[in-house]
Amino acid sequence: MKRIARYLEHWIHDWYRIFVRELKHIFSDSGVLVIFFLACLVYPVLYGLIYSKGTLDNMPVAVVDMSGSHASRKFVRGLDATRELEIRYSCRDMSEAGRLMRDRKVNGIVLIPSDYGEDLASSRQAGISLYADMSSFIYYKNLTTGVNMVMLDEMHDIQRERLTASGYDSRLAEQFISPIRYEDNMPYNRALSYSVFFMSAILLIIIQQTMFFGISMLSGTMREEHRSFAVLPDSLKGRGISRTVLGRGAAYWLIYAAISIYVAILAPRMTGMPQNCPTGDILVLLAFFVSACVVFSFTFSTLIRHRETVFVIFLLMSVVCLFLTGFSWPEHSFPAFWKYFSWLFPSTFAVRAFMNMNTAGAGLAMAEPQLTALTIQIIVYYILSCIAAAVENRILKKDTDTQYSTLSGFAAHSRNAV
Repeated sequence: MKRIARYLEHWIHDWYRIFVRELKHIFSDSGVLVIFFLACLVYPVLYGLIYSKGTLDNMPVAVVDMSGSHASRKFVRGLDATRELEIRYSCRDMSEAGRLMRDRKVNGIVLIPSDYGEDLASSRQAGISLYADMSSFIYYKNLTTGVNMVMLDEMHDIQRERLTASGYDSRLAEQFISPIRYEDNMPYNRALSYSVFFMSAILLIIIQQTMFFGISMLSGTMREEHRSFAVLPDSLKGRGISRTVLGRGAAYWLIYAAISIYVAILAPRMTGMPQNCPTGDILVLLAFFVSACVVFSFTFSTLIRHRETVFVIFLLMSVVCLFLTGFSWPEHSFPAFWKYFSWLFPSTFAVRAFMNMNTAGAGLAMAEPQLTALTIQIIVYYILSCIAAAVENRILKKDTDTQYSTLSGFAAHSRNAV
């Protein structure tokens, strides 16, 4: 019993020393502090302000009507009547419209070809070309949404006119066109706000990527200076890799417990982003997510040998992780490779749960598959991070013993020579 009590005492003592030492390493590295605190404080508010409204009304558009027919003029009037678009300029040709777009006077161009009216009158398929300013996805969304809405209305009118001309009365023609009445209902995003689904994804990506970035920077710096966290257990009273991983992990978990609350709860409220689930449910999700991010970062930071390497990885993988969450493309449409590859990242499951909870009001019971996946990641990455620490510890000890033997041999040879 005394042996167990002494072991626990040593274990806690070692864990606490590692925990404190890791905090000192974090707060002594200015680059890591910038990533952990400044980036996490600024990015959520910055993105929230950029996409605060989430919608763009009356986007300025130029129209190039090469047809000049009654049908084309009716289509243009329909575009101007939508909430998304405002016909600011009517141009003679594409060169004039292109100049307006280059001068940032319009954010989109609608080109109606010269045969538009003739094609409709001859019951042929007509075409319309769209050109969007892709400096923002909202410009593209507004242009395609507005044009598609007018196009559907025009198709409905054209079908009714053709059926009426064939001898059908208006009531029967309407039944042919719309045999089943339906109503559009988008309960969680009625205004098609870009921020509702984009911000839910980007907030948790910020947590994961800044943590991985900071831990990798610190690990790379230590390896460049020929020191590593993995040698710590040999200088402590107890032995064991687990207390090293848990001690270091507790330091990052403590910091990111506060950061994640700010990023996922406080920042959205500051920018007016809707939250449709209890705060307690989000806190439970964040506890799983932060734990998974810590051991995920420990595992893959073992591959970082130089401080600057992580800059390239960060810029490359942030966009990949964002799209692998499925916020803009459904998961079931992923190719098999990308689907399985997405399972490596905690953000894949956490973002899906956060979007369902924060946007649609789902509870923890509906997020059970994602929480289960995060739990599996925590277990697997914890084991891998312990193995990585043990392997690095053995390598470092072997290198140290080799250097010590070399120095001892050189000293003995010098004494003999004297």
